[in-house]
Amino acid sequence: MKSLSLLAAGHWPWRDFLAITKPRVVMLLLLTALVGMILAQDSWPNPWLVINGLMGIGQVSAGAAAINHILDQHIDHKMARTRMRPLVQGRLSQGQAWVFAVAVIALGLMQLALWVNGLTALLTFAAMVGYAVIYTVFLKRMTPQNIVIGGLAGAMPPLLGWTAVTNSMDANAWLLVLIIFAWTPPHFWALAIARCNDYQRAGIPMLPVTHGIEYTKTCVLLYTLLLQALLLLPYLTGMSGLLYLAAALVLGGWFIWHAARLKWWDGPGQAMRTFRVSIWQLMLLFVVLLVDHGVA
Repeated sequence: MKSLSLLAAGHWPWRDFLAITKPRVVMLLLLTALVGMILAQDSWPNPWLVINGLMGIGQVSAGAAAINHILDQHIDHKMARTRMRPLVQGRLSQGQAWVFAVAVIALGLMQLALWVNGLTALLTFAAMVGYAVIYTVFLKRMTPQNIVIGGLAGAMPPLLGWTAVTNSMDANAWLLVLIIFAWTPPHFWALAIARCNDYQRAGIPMLPVTHGIEYTKTCVLLYTLLLQALLLLPYLTGMSGLLYLAAALVLGGWFIWHAARLKWWDGPGQAMRTFRVSIWQLMLLFVVLLVDHGVA
């Protein structure tokens, strides 16, 4: 009866299933995976591998996000940012979410194993466990360095894309992973500053909660400077050209400027602006990597 009443009210369950996959996050992950695929070869990679690789990685990422929703349900209702999520509001049950998550993960891993290669399937499974279990269950609740350590799982897609078309790992692929690994802490800490009270209520030891907002602002700025140094490496190693170098300097400077404003000239909404700038920076950076490779 509850399902019928929800349908009569205009509620469509597919929207809730989509919501628990964190589609915007997954799309950014797939962009970085695509860049790994394109940069792995001088010529355009096999379209069959590209399609199946992206679909498989996307499904496993979506399933991992769904598991994150399930395991965080008991704290999501305490936070303004997450209290409207489908499981918190009762629009989906845990049983429905588990069936969905396991199904899409299994389908994604099967697609990777059968139509891409076993290495990519294995690495994708490891990244999923790293995010959905090691980070969500343990690191997130145990240490303020949770996002630093756990960020490796979210940084893996360029490597997954690379292995999907080459069936091998390469130092250049790990360089792309390193860039995202260094980008993740200042990106997430900016959000944690803006939502510090939420994390405090939920009992999550994010850095602003355990070490204070000013200390976290300093860490954000220092990590953006570290990130800027790493952004130069694709050019210095010959993986990219002058177009990428120019974009890296501009986009890196944009992030550093907002991190500096957050540290020394903080004002209403600056933490969220820094968070949003970080998203645009990474997205545009990887788009330029694609364009630079195409015109080289």
